[in-house]
Amino acid sequence: MTRSNDSEWIAVAAQAPAADGGQKQPITPRSARGVRTRNALIAAAREVFERDGYLDARITDISKAAQVASGSFYTYFNSKEEIFRALVEQVQEEMLHPHLRERTGITDTRRLIDASNREYLRAYKKNARLMALFEQVAQIDEQFMALRVERGNAFARRNAKLIRALQENGEADTSLDPLVTAHALSVMVSRMAYMVFVLGQRIPYERLVTTLNKIWENGLRLTDPERPEGVTEDA
Repeated sequence: MTRSNDSEWIAVAAQAPAADGGQKQPITPRSARGVRTRNALIAAAREVFERDGYLDARITDISKAAQVASGSFYTYFNSKEEIFRALVEQVQEEMLHPHLRERTGITDTRRLIDASNREYLRAYKKNARLMALFEQVAQIDEQFMALRVERGNAFARRNAKLIRALQENGEADTSLDPLVTAHALSVMVSRMAYMVFVLGQRIPYERLVTTLNKIWENGLRLTDPERPEGVTEDA
């Protein structure tokens, strides 16, 4: 995904088409009522997309579910594609869970990996139907495929930063390329989440989390920087 949902657009036109014949720019809500209406449309879009699927979802049904006039939809969005994109970006912000260390106070690497995987899996489970739709739409729409790729890149960049810090601290295998390793581990977690929460593979949640954690630890060859190699806790 490309930008945070907190970054709102700048309004250059309202209901009228753009002067060059292109699509108008959606307006930025400047009142509490406008913000509520836009949020209501996004919430309604989620309901309709999850119920009817992407291809069969209609703007009139989204407006009806949001309890707004159909014309109001075009005050905030140009198309069904645009509101779906806003919805996906909103969910993306929830799933990226940035600044986990600062929010939780966790400093131990293994506990941090566990907390990160748990947050991601909980968010994926909560948004499983939408994530399934996003995967499907990405296969038929180049713009959403680009969003899908950027979404993966965002996760990888975040995880690569952690891996690089662990390498510099002597906790992880320094022969690993941080970004490539981050892509590999991120895809593993993402596809397992898809398999369990979308495709219905029966794996107990705790077993799923602990297995993914262990593969992360083994893949990075995590060590305790304060304990010399070959020395165990029982020594």
